[in-house]
Amino acid sequence: MWLEYINATSTDEVLKILADQKERARIVAGGTDLILELERGVRKGIDTLIDVTRIPALQQITLDEDNIIHLGPLVTHNDCAASKLIRERAYPLARAAWEVGAPQIRNRGTIAGNLITASPANDTITPLMALDASVTLLSTRGERTILLKDFYTGVRKNVMQSDEMLVDISFPAMTKTQRGTFIKLALRRAQAISLVNVAIILNIKADSVKSASITLGAVTPIITHAEEAEQFLAKKKLTDKNIAQAAELAVKAAHPIDDVRGSASYRREMVRVITARGLTAIRDETEQMGMPKKPILLQGKLLENSRPFSTSQFPSSPIETIINGKKYSFKSGHSKTLLRLLREEGLLTGTKEGCAEGECGACTVFLDGQAVMSCLVPAPRAHGAEIVTVEGLADDGQLHPVQEAFIEHGAVQCGYCTPGFIMSGAKLLEEKNNPTKYEIEQAITGNLCRCTGYYKIVKAIEDASKTKV
Repeated sequence: MWLEYINATSTDEVLKILADQKERARIVAGGTDLILELERGVRKGIDTLIDVTRIPALQQITLDEDNIIHLGPLVTHNDCAASKLIRERAYPLARAAWEVGAPQIRNRGTIAGNLITASPANDTITPLMALDASVTLLSTRGERTILLKDFYTGVRKNVMQSDEMLVDISFPAMTKTQRGTFIKLALRRAQAISLVNVAIILNIKADSVKSASITLGAVTPIITHAEEAEQFLAKKKLTDKNIAQAAELAVKAAHPIDDVRGSASYRREMVRVITARGLTAIRDETEQMGMPKKPILLQGKLLENSRPFSTSQFPSSPIETIINGKKYSFKSGHSKTLLRLLREEGLLTGTKEGCAEGECGACTVFLDGQAVMSCLVPAPRAHGAEIVTVEGLADDGQLHPVQEAFIEHGAVQCGYCTPGFIMSGAKLLEEKNNPTKYEIEQAITGNLCRCTGYYKIVKAIEDASKTKV
C-alpha cells in the first residue's frame, strides 16, 4: 500500500519530509480512515507514510489564559470523551467524540484526522463548527490559522496544502451561561455513520436565548450553520412554540441527498426532529442524559516506553517489537496492516480477519495497553511497541477468566468472532473491576457476532468479572 514508512520524532522532521515529497507523502496518526482509503485505491500516488504518533506532547488538551481550549493533533476521540475539561467546557464535542465508532476506533482515531478527512458525516466537525473552532497549519513556509468554517471547500476537500501539517485545533471554552448538546441519528447505536447530526450551543440569560449556534452534519456538502434558526432564537424563550419554529427553520439549511441509507425527505424531517429534541433537552437540562460519566475506553494500564525513540524508516530497517512478552524482528511485512503482519509474518493466527474495515472487531489486539482494530493499524507502528494478542492472554498455561467463562457459558459459537470479544472483555476487566451490564455492552460495541444474540457473551464477561483475580 505504501513504499516507505517513517516513524518521525519531531515536527520539524515531518515538515522537511512533506516539503520534499509533497503529494507523495501523507501523515498518519490514527489511520482509521487513511488505511481504508489506501486499500480501496481512493488515495493514489502515496509513496510515503509519516507516522507522527511518537512525537512528544502532541496529545495534550489544554486551556490557556484567554479561555481558549487547544487540542493537539494526536488527541483521540477517547481522549475527548474522557476529558474533564472537554466534558465541562465543550460538552457537544465530548458527546460527538463518544458517538464515533467503538472504543477500539476511538483509541486510535484522532480529532484532527476527522477534520482533515472532511466528510460531511464526520461527527466531530459539527460541534467544532458550532464552537467556532480554528485550525493551525504549519509548513516550512510558515504558519497560518484558519477558521473551521473556511477550512472546507467541498465533500472530502479542504484548503490544506500538501506540505502542511495540522498542529493545533482551538476554540473558545463554553462560558457558565452557555449550554449545548450533540445529537446523532444513525442506523444503529454504534459503529454507524451519521444520517443526520446536529450540534447546538445556546447562550441563555434570564431564561431567554441571548445567542444560538446550530450546525448540521451529513445533510450538506459542507457542515453548515442553520442561520435562520439561530437568528430566530435570539432574545426568545425556549417555549414549545419557539422550539418548533426554530426546528422548522433549521430544515431550510439542509440540502440532503438520497442514498441507500436514507432518502433526502427523511433526512430533512429528521433535521427538524433532532433539532427540536436538542433544544428541548437544553431547556429541560437533560442534554447529558445517556452520556456515561466514565465512558468505557478499553484502556487498562497504558504502557509508557521510557526510552527515547529514534527516527526509523522501513523497509530499510526491521520492525522490532514485543508480542505476548516475546521479542520479534520482522524483515518483511512493512507495507501491510498490523493484522496481516501478526498472521502472516508472526504466524499468530488467533487474531482474525473479518471485515478488514474496522467494523467487526475480530482483529482486536492490545497496542501499548489499548484495545485497537489491528486491521486499521499500519504494521510499522508495531516498531518499539508492546502488543498482546489472544494467544498471550493465558498466564502460565492458565486461561484468562474471560476465556474460561466463554467456555462455561457456551459463549463460543462458530468461534470466528470469539478472539475479538475475549480481548475486549479482558481489557474491560482491566479497566473496571465490577462493570455493569451497560458497561459490558459498551465494551463490545465494536465486536460483531453473526451467529446469534449476545446474551451468553454478556453473561460470560459479567461472571468473569466476579471470578477474576
